[in-house]
Amino acid sequence: MEVNNTNNPVPAPQQPVSSQNAPKPTPATQTRFWLKAVAALYALSLLAAFAVISRYDNARKPRSNNNVDVSELSGLLSSKKAAVAVIPVYGVISQSDSSRVWERGSQQIARKIKTMSAKKEVKAIVLDINSPGGSVGAVQDIYTAIKRARRETKKFFVARFGDVSASGGYYVASACDKIVAQPGTITGSIGVVFNSSNLEGLLKKIGVRSEVIKSGKFKDIGSMSREMTPEERKLLQAIIDDSYAQFVDAVAEGRKMPVEKVKLVADGRIFSGRQALSEGLVDFLGDLPDALNLAGELSGLGKNPRVIRDTDPFEQFFSLMDSKLSFLGSKKFEEALDVSPKLEFRWYGR
Repeated sequence: MEVNNTNNPVPAPQQPVSSQNAPKPTPATQTRFWLKAVAALYALSLLAAFAVISRYDNARKPRSNNNVDVSELSGLLSSKKAAVAVIPVYGVISQSDSSRVWERGSQQIARKIKTMSAKKEVKAIVLDINSPGGSVGAVQDIYTAIKRARRETKKFFVARFGDVSASGGYYVASACDKIVAQPGTITGSIGVVFNSSNLEGLLKKIGVRSEVIKSGKFKDIGSMSREMTPEERKLLQAIIDDSYAQFVDAVAEGRKMPVEKVKLVADGRIFSGRQALSEGLVDFLGDLPDALNLAGELSGLGKNPRVIRDTDPFEQFFSLMDSKLSFLGSKKFEEALDVSPKLEFRWYGR
């Protein structure tokens, strides 16, 4: 007997969902995916850094050997420790005292010079300079650190120029015993510049007016909201002239040249390394190995000396990340936004 149950109709067969009607991933989903991917890559890079540090520390641990005479081992180790240290001075020189290992401010570099020169195994120091200069005070931080280290430790300093070592970069090098440059290095640019922006016209167009209450007529000198007065210009020129005289005196002392001869090439012009050699601004043409060999010979270690680089894996990693980000324009954008007045030993061709 057949029963026709009309209350429970048989459902119609479902049609298969086509791939064209499948839901597409939302932008939020894609963003989460890429964030997870970046986080994973970052974690892997940290693990790799820790692995490198671990292997480096293990390699530095001395291995005991009961069959070796202690006095002989001590003499062997002391002879192997004698080395030439390399300290990089890269990029625009500015004043920074950050605790971050990848920062390269003037005070960090000055501390490295003090630390490396105080080590007994370091017999000479090579400054690997690739810089267009920077603020006056920051440049003089490094210059003073070199002069102090030479005076207190009697160790030799050799400056090596990369593609650019101009203005403040050359000021730093003038404190060293010798200077080695590539034939095509851009150097020179001996002089001082004061930069101040005048945004008065722009501010008027957008309806912004600056109101200043000051204790004296020079208190807002260098203000962006108005034109500089003749008195202010005269005052600033006196500061420029004094800073310029300090630069010329530093070069004359370091290069053992008469002040008047230095002034003939100290009008802000730049030189190639080969031109600088003919003007007496550098001592030799060569690369970093040549500078290391020169430092070795000056210190009595001879050619091909053992080299100590004042870096660690973390510093190298973050320094690499910082340099890669700079290629994206972040540094240039940051400098463009900084319109505050600056007194600099700097070449602006780079």
